[in-house]
Amino acid sequence: MPQLVTVKVDRPGHRPIRLWVPVLPVVLLLFPVVVLVALAAIVACLVFRIGAVRALGAGWRVISALPGARFDIEQGRTAVLVAIR
Repeated sequence: MPQLVTVKVDRPGHRPIRLWVPVLPVVLLLFPVVVLVALAAIVACLVFRIGAVRALGAGWRVISALPGARFDIEQGRTAVLVAIR
């Protein structure tokens, strides 16, 4: 599971904004929402006849693969870098 998300926003003419977001406290704060989303995903799996256990396993594999990922986004002269550790 990812431990830390680093977000850096570069804006021309301004100092870069850098945020460090620890994942575990955010997940604990959002746990009620995560439970509701999981229940909705299970219902969606039942409606579309998808194996809920296999879908949950696939989702966990995607989350487990996130550490080390970097996303660079540029829009005009603003650049955003998201690094997951």
